Amino acid sequence: MDPVSQGVVGAAFAQTAARRTTLATVAWYGALGGMAPDLDVLFQSSTDPLLFLEFHRQFTHSLVFIPVGALLVFLALRVVANRIKILQGLTTSQAYLACLMGYATHGLLDSCTSYGTQLFWPFSDARVAWDTMSIVDPLFTIPLLVFVIAAARTQRQWLSWLACGWMLCFFVLGWLQHERAMQAAAQVASIRGHEPLRLSVKPSFANLLVWKAIYEHEDSYYVDAVRVGAQMTWFPGARVPKLDLARHFPGLEPDSQQALDVERFRWFSDDYLSPMENSPCIVDMRYSLVPNEVDPMWGIDIDPAKQTAHVSWWSSRELTDIKQRDFAGMLLGISGIPLPAQDATP
Repeated sequence: MDPVSQGVVGAAFAQTAARRTTLATVAWYGALGGMAPDLDVLFQSSTDPLLFLEFHRQFTHSLVFIPVGALLVFLALRVVANRIKILQGLTTSQAYLACLMGYATHGLLDSCTSYGTQLFWPFSDARVAWDTMSIVDPLFTIPLLVFVIAAARTQRQWLSWLACGWMLCFFVLGWLQHERAMQAAAQVASIRGHEPLRLSVKPSFANLLVWKAIYEHEDSYYVDAVRVGAQMTWFPGARVPKLDLARHFPGLEPDSQQALDVERFRWFSDDYLSPMENSPCIVDMRYSLVPNEVDPMWGIDIDPAKQTAHVSWWSSRELTDIKQRDFAGMLLGISGIPLPAQDATP
């Protein structure tokens, strides 16, 4: 999730265990604890561009690291508390508890998105992604921010509990919409006469209404968008080949550094990889600004002439007027294909 969301979730959760007179101070400790795990973005290398993929959302986001991470945040805040008035007035146990409660929310909240979080590090490097929330969603964040500020200003703790209730409702709504989107995506595959080898849906930017649907059939990926409002709507998308390294890059040695980097990228992307036509690029298909397009937000470049060197990494987030118009049309349900209502009877 974005830093503001992480901060307000940490603040709201920390406030629920605070004294009424300390709600404002505790909110700062909880917010900073909630944002701190993302400091792992500092783990980068000038020679290995994929290193940050391995460390972001790794040990700092792990469940077992929560007490340690909270302690580090607590110690850092204690150093500066004498100079910042808003951080003063808490006992040692109150300050650490606020950091702990804020820090504990981070990895779990990130796991609701599609990026992948190593919750069970060091016991497993599996990337947990429940695909129930967008990385940015103002409808989730703004009410929380209002509740947290109001609780701090009025010293009414029930507002903090109301914030937590809003979180819970939003999580439940995300789960329900995810299940509906999965049903719609399965219908799309059935209409094409396909039995997917695997199928997933991911929320599009800043909403729970329009979802990106990806399924694998034979040696291809099919990408569509589905709108799950009162009426299920389908926006047909593209078909692209699944990456076959030996076929698409026959000159690449299996034990070369570039081949090893492809496998690292495969792990990061949950094997949703496709080669770009007439290009040395391999792209992560999970993300695009318009959900029924294969217009990747990042990828890697292969250079078979430099097999001992690391691959190159690139990212692209260009949002043109056409893309904005297409996305707005999907949100409004314009030009989509209505999906038939499913029979609920056994």
